[in-house]
Amino acid sequence: MPSETVESPPHINLVDPGLYSHGDPFSQWRWLRANEPVFWHPPGELPGFWALTRYDDIRAAYRDAETFSSASGILLRPAEHGTDPGGGRTLALTDPPRHRQLRGLVDGWFAVRTVRALEAEMSGIAESVVDRALERGSCDFVTDVAARIPLYVICKMMGVPEADWERLYELTSQAFGAGDALTRRFAHLDILGYFETLQAEKAANPGDDLVSVLATATIDGVPLGAEDVILNCDNLLVGGTENTRIAAAGGMLAFLDHPDQWARVVADPALLPSAVEEVLRWTSTATHIMRTAVRPTEIRGRSVAAGDRVVFWLPSANRDEEVFDAPDRFDVGRQPNRHLSLGFGEHFCLGSMLARVELRLLYGELIRRSIRVERRGEARLLDSIVVNGPETLPVALSAAA
Repeated sequence: MPSETVESPPHINLVDPGLYSHGDPFSQWRWLRANEPVFWHPPGELPGFWALTRYDDIRAAYRDAETFSSASGILLRPAEHGTDPGGGRTLALTDPPRHRQLRGLVDGWFAVRTVRALEAEMSGIAESVVDRALERGSCDFVTDVAARIPLYVICKMMGVPEADWERLYELTSQAFGAGDALTRRFAHLDILGYFETLQAEKAANPGDDLVSVLATATIDGVPLGAEDVILNCDNLLVGGTENTRIAAAGGMLAFLDHPDQWARVVADPALLPSAVEEVLRWTSTATHIMRTAVRPTEIRGRSVAAGDRVVFWLPSANRDEEVFDAPDRFDVGRQPNRHLSLGFGEHFCLGSMLARVELRLLYGELIRRSIRVERRGEARLLDSIVVNGPETLPVALSAAA
């Protein structure tokens, strides 16, 4: 989502989904960073909230889990929907010490040594997905390539039988796609139902996988309840797939828009790690993350009351002129690149290493095999305030002769 310099104050409405599919949110964020970096966003269909748009403010709030709580939800939702059912129960929606206890159960599965041990299998998954796309010739890079690699990898780690991978692919495509609300809701319920059955099977016959770990886990001597296990499985599935899918597709769109940068990586594959970091910064797929103030505090002279919602706009932080040189330039060699796309502090993304490896393997596979990716139509962007990036990206893949 490129943007132009804006001097006059724009109309600020950060909760309009159409802003992210057809508009330019960066113009609003740029004006807010310069003029009202701590902005009270009035209520409408969604409750009012404080909008943070500066890198340093967001980073500081991420670190202060004692003031800014995750337990009441991390996404804006209509007040009539009530609190998030996962509040206080899942990795994403808990505060210390519970968050550390839950994270400690599964941390080892996402450690560097574990991900490296899985890299050969992950590379095989990337190769097979690219092979299938090549056979089609024309495909949707989002659904046919970017969505499948992280889903298959997390399914393998969770102990989902390979025969069920396509079923979960279809369900996640419906649950988190752009269909009608009822279809998304029923698909999500089917995902929860699937994990209800799987966690019961793993509790009775545990294996070497993430669901078995959760299904047999205890915290302070108390077993996790079945519902908590199901909610955390859902959390791991979504966390392990959605943002990586959109980042992978958004990165490919960025390379198509900036062919000189793709040419740099093709000429020097040693740039892949920094290119992946730039893709993560540039796409910033989690559009917003919310916290709730549990005690009065002050941010840049603005008084935040206990109970106030405070929303971090991550794409804005990752284009902050005070932190990033030429922030609106896509640069695969950018150094340093201390983006916040994967969070910070207590809630730094559990699967950050996994996501980086998946992106590196995907782009590396295309480079290794000299695969040409060409547009076959315009990308359609997601109509959402939660995640941003391509919903569809029609392309043609062809191998070098």
